[in-house]
Amino acid sequence: MKTNINKNNKFSVLVLLLVILTTSCEDKIELLPEDETASEVVFSNGPLALGAVTGIYNRAQQDDVLNGTLQFMTEWQADNVDFIGTFSTFEQVSAYATLAANTSIFGIWDDNYEVIGAANLVIDNVPLIDDVNFTEEQRAQAIAEARFLRALVYFNISTVFGQPLQAGAGRANLSVPLVTTSERGLELPRATLGEVYDFVESEFLAIIPDLADNTRILANPGACRAFLAKLYLYEERWDEAANFANDVINDPFYTLATDYSFYDSPDATEHIFTLLNDAVNGQDSGQGFSGLSNPVNGGRGDVPFSQNLLDTFAEEAGDLRFTTQTGPGAEGVDRIFTDKFPEDANNSDDAPVMRITEMYLTRAEANFRGGSSIGATPLDDINILRNRAGLADLTSVDLDIILNERRKELAFEGQRRMDLLRNNLSLRRPGQPNEAVSAPGMDKTIFPIPQTVRDLSPFIDQNPGY
Repeated sequence: MKTNINKNNKFSVLVLLLVILTTSCEDKIELLPEDETASEVVFSNGPLALGAVTGIYNRAQQDDVLNGTLQFMTEWQADNVDFIGTFSTFEQVSAYATLAANTSIFGIWDDNYEVIGAANLVIDNVPLIDDVNFTEEQRAQAIAEARFLRALVYFNISTVFGQPLQAGAGRANLSVPLVTTSERGLELPRATLGEVYDFVESEFLAIIPDLADNTRILANPGACRAFLAKLYLYEERWDEAANFANDVINDPFYTLATDYSFYDSPDATEHIFTLLNDAVNGQDSGQGFSGLSNPVNGGRGDVPFSQNLLDTFAEEAGDLRFTTQTGPGAEGVDRIFTDKFPEDANNSDDAPVMRITEMYLTRAEANFRGGSSIGATPLDDINILRNRAGLADLTSVDLDIILNERRKELAFEGQRRMDLLRNNLSLRRPGQPNEAVSAPGMDKTIFPIPQTVRDLSPFIDQNPGY
């Protein structure tokens, strides 16, 4: 499936008043939930309804959702990368000086709730379609794909707009509004983190039977299990995290790639779920994984390695995961950048949403912290990944080693911030700027509720410090 994004024609769905659903890569229907005529057109038959499902993937392809901008904003808060660009909104995040009026933060809220709104329309309307050729199996899969993307988005935004389980009031921490129907939105307050996590868990579990197997570019059962494993890891439910990760690892459809050329290969067995990008459909020019992480002339040069991450890789020579390129950063000085997303001319590198490597890391950490050996020992899992990276076997592991392997494997993919926070570790290492304010539970480790949102819905409580 290829999806199309045209941000120049994108309407805001801040409060789910407007959603654009694509019915093909060329034709678009603008759908107001309260517009019965438009709704009747979009959901008048099976093919148009399936086009609406394509529209949800379209929205998820936005840079602020799954295609790199949100992921790099979390990296700027942590210790893997430096920010050297010119966008003041990104600089605020990196410098722990974020304002509630930050327009990039609003873009994240807006675009992610746009996906949620599009999903809700499909979930609400597909069961009502009067089309004898639209089979029950097709309806069930369409709804399941919508529920998958909605759950994934809720899981992601819960990590940035509220404190994690390990800080503050735990499951009672305020998270994001849970909008689960196309008829509601404005009047909903923030749900708790526990409520969001429970919703995400129940959604992923419920839709597994209705999703198609043997796909990496659409919602699929393996991806549900993988995200459940990740959710359980975040919730410190060690046995469940290890078991679900183990189930995915034992699925022969997913296997570790033999090298690190898989990032832009959608058929690579490494991928559990990836979004396809090309020169027309995918990342915006200068944004996303490709645009932000490449040197100037092709990219923006905003996301070079931090010296701390360079030092981490330097501890063991020959690590094949250390794939780099050198070129001018945004400030005009040569810096070292990742080579994971090298297609800076067309910004067409695919989005690494979930891959099998993460399941080995999840199983290793969950088994270590739970004192178990479900599927393998933590040492065996870590050595499997180290062997692929061209490194020697270890004779023992501890939590620091496991987290270090996660860091080197998943750098530049938007994982580091939560790996630190959920382990009660500061986002910055000693000697890096703003170390003190990057400690777990500090105000600016999470994003503000955008001021525009609160102007329209003042009962949505703001996060402390904003």
